[in-house]
Amino acid sequence: MNLVADLLVPLVLILASGKRCAGDSTITLGILYNEENSMLETAFKSSVDVAKAKMTDSGVQLNVVSKIVPLYDSFETQHHVCEMLVDGVSGMFGPSAGDTAPIVQSICDYKEIPHIQTRWDINQKRGSCQINLYPHPNTLAEALIDIIVAVNWESFTIIYENNDSLMQITNILKSPPTSYPIRIRQLSSGPNYRKELREIKDSGETKILLDCSFNILSDVLLQAQQVGLMGSEHNFIIASLDMHTLDLDSFKYSGTKITGMRLVRSLDVEFQNIVSLWTDNLSPLEPDDKTVLPETIQLESALIYDAVQLFTTSIYNLSKEFEINETPTPCNSSLSWKHGFTLINYMKMAKDFKGLTGKIKFDQEGFRTDIELELVELTQNGLRVTGTWSTKTGINVSSTPKPEIVPSEKDSDLRNMSFVVITALTQPYGMLKLSSNTLKGNDRYEGFGIDLIKELSEMSGFNYTFIIQEDASSGYKDEKTKKWSGMIGEVINGQADLAIADISITRQREHDVDFTSPFMNLGISILYKKSTKSSPSLFSFLAPFSSFVWLWVITAYCGVSVLLFIMARISPYEWTNPYPCIEEPEYLENQFSLSNAFWFTIGSLMQQGSDIAPIAVSTRLVAGIWWFFTLIMVSSYTANLAAFLTVESVSEPFKDVEDLVNNQNIITFGLKKRGSTEEYFKESTNPTYKKLFDVLQKNPAWYTSSNDEGVAKVLKENYAFFMESTSIE
Repeated sequence: MNLVADLLVPLVLILASGKRCAGDSTITLGILYNEENSMLETAFKSSVDVAKAKMTDSGVQLNVVSKIVPLYDSFETQHHVCEMLVDGVSGMFGPSAGDTAPIVQSICDYKEIPHIQTRWDINQKRGSCQINLYPHPNTLAEALIDIIVAVNWESFTIIYENNDSLMQITNILKSPPTSYPIRIRQLSSGPNYRKELREIKDSGETKILLDCSFNILSDVLLQAQQVGLMGSEHNFIIASLDMHTLDLDSFKYSGTKITGMRLVRSLDVEFQNIVSLWTDNLSPLEPDDKTVLPETIQLESALIYDAVQLFTTSIYNLSKEFEINETPTPCNSSLSWKHGFTLINYMKMAKDFKGLTGKIKFDQEGFRTDIELELVELTQNGLRVTGTWSTKTGINVSSTPKPEIVPSEKDSDLRNMSFVVITALTQPYGMLKLSSNTLKGNDRYEGFGIDLIKELSEMSGFNYTFIIQEDASSGYKDEKTKKWSGMIGEVINGQADLAIADISITRQREHDVDFTSPFMNLGISILYKKSTKSSPSLFSFLAPFSSFVWLWVITAYCGVSVLLFIMARISPYEWTNPYPCIEEPEYLENQFSLSNAFWFTIGSLMQQGSDIAPIAVSTRLVAGIWWFFTLIMVSSYTANLAAFLTVESVSEPFKDVEDLVNNQNIITFGLKKRGSTEEYFKESTNPTYKKLFDVLQKNPAWYTSSNDEGVAKVLKENYAFFMESTSIE
C-alpha cells in the first residue's frame, strides 16, 4: 500500500505539471471594420503589440483576425462573424458604424463572446455581452447642460443631424437648462446646409448647440460662416468629442466663441509617448515620412486602443485563476465559450484602469461611468483648455479667454506690404468719384468695394494700388486653353494680387482661386418692365362672388319663388275676392301666380319693391326670411365689389422661367456673356434651365456684354434680363 502511495505522488505532480503546460493557449481577437481606416487599424495593432509584450509571462498568446464588413448588409456581416468564430475568436471589436452592430451583438450574446464597442449604439441591450467604452448620451447631455448653464445662455437653437442625435437632445429637453424657449432644427441630407443655417441667422438667434457627426462638422461650420452665422456676437457649443482634430484656422479670427469637449487629453505627456509609438504600425500605403501626431487622434482610435488594453488585462487576470482554453464556437452549433461571462465580469469590475481616454469604469450593465471631459475653446492661438467636467464634480471652469477680432500690429504679417488690387467700375461696388478737382491714384474711385479695401488696409497696415478691368468681366475659363479671362485671369497671371468687385463664388472659380468669406449671399432674379394694368372684362361685376356662390344664389332664388307660390296656393288667406262689392263672388283670386312669385323675390333681391304683399302668416314668414338673406348677400356683394374696384388688376406676361422659355417668341431674354449667371445655367441639370441655355446658344444676339447694357435693353425693348439679385436691388 505504501508502495502505491509512493508511486502516485510523483504521478500527480507530473500530471499537474503537464496541465500547466497545456494551459499555454492562444486568444484570438476579432475586429470588424466598416471601411479602410488606416488610423483605426494603426491604433488596434499598436495596442495589440503593447498587450503582447505585457503578457509574455502569462502563457497566453494573442492572435488577431480582422474583417471589413459592409455598412448595411446584415447577412454578409453575419457570414463574416461566423467565419471568425470558427477561427476561435474570443473577443469581438466593432463595427464602428452602420446598422450591422445589432446582428454582431446578437451572435456574441448567443455564443457568450465579449463584444466591445467604441461608439454609442442606441440598440445596445442591457445585460448583454457588450461592453461600450463610449460615454452614454445621458452623460454627455448632463455635460452640455452644465456648460450651457455656465455660459449663461438664455434662449438658444439646437441643430442636429439625424435620429442618432435625438436621444442626447431628448435628455437636454427633459431637463432644460433655461426657462427660455429652445428651438430645434434638423439639418438636411446635405451636402448643402445653407438653407437651414440662413433661416437660423434670419431668426436672429446667436447661440447654437451643434450636434452632428464629425464627417460633416467641418462643412457645417464653413457654411455657417458663409451665410454670416459666425460673427463676434455668435456662440457655438459643439457636441462632437472630435472637434479638437478639425482644422479650425478659418474661424480663429471670426470672433465667434466656439466651445467643445474632448475625452482624450492630447497634451498629456503619457498620451504623447504612447501615440508616438503608433508610427511603426502605419499602413504601408501611407507616406514613409508620415508620423502620428497626438492632436490628430480621434476618439474612436483612442477608444479602440483602450478597449484592447482592457480586454487583454482582463484576460491576464483571468488566466491567473483559470485555465483559459480557446474553443471554436461555430454559429451552427449550440456551443458557447465557457469563459465569456466571467471575462465580461472581469472587465466590468476593472479597478484603477487608466487608458488614453482617462479612467475606465463600468456599471453592471456595461455602460461607462466616472467620465471626465476637457473643455476647450477656440482662440486666435488655437484651441485652449478652459476647464473640465466630470460626472462626480460637474463643471470646473479655469478661465474664459475673450476672443479678439483683429490681430495686433506685432502679429500682422501684412504691415507695410504693397498690393495691386483690380476692380471694375460697376455700381455701387466701384465708381469714378465726381469732383471739380483733379484726382489722382486711389482717390479717383469710390464705392462699397473701395471703402472695404480702405478699411482693411487701415486695420492691417498694408498699401494698395487700384487698377481697373475695362470690360468689368469677373472671369471666364476657356474650355480649350484652360485659361481665365477677366479679373480672375489677372490675379492668376500675377498682374494683380487680389480682386474686389461683385464676383460671384462658383465651384469652377473656387477651384482655381481663393475667395474670402462671402460678404453677401445672392440668387438669380429676372429684371423686366413693370407690368401694365389690364382692362376689366365684360363680366368683371361677377368677380366679388365665386361661381359656386352665384350658383347657390340662383338656386335659392328659384327655390324660394316656387315655395312662395306653393304656400300661397295652399293657404286660404291668400285667396281674395276680386270684387269687394259682391259679398258672395263666384270665384276667388290668388295674387301669387308663378310669375308674380318670381317677380316678388327678384324685386327683394334687387332692393326694389312691388305691388304684391303677402297676406298669410306662412307667406309672410317666407318673405321675411328671404329679405334677411338678401340683406346679407347685397351687403357682402357691395363690400367685395368696392375692394375689387380699389385693387389694380395687373397683367403678368410670365410667372416663372418655364413660362418665359415657352413664350420666347413674345418676350426675348438674355444675360451677361461669360458671367457666373451663364455658367450657372450651363452647368445646371434642371431640364428647364438647360432648355433656357440651349435657346440662348441659338440666339447669341440676346446676350449682353455688361449688366448696364442688359438694363438698357429691358427699358427699351420687350426683354427680360437674368441678373444677380443683389445687383438688381
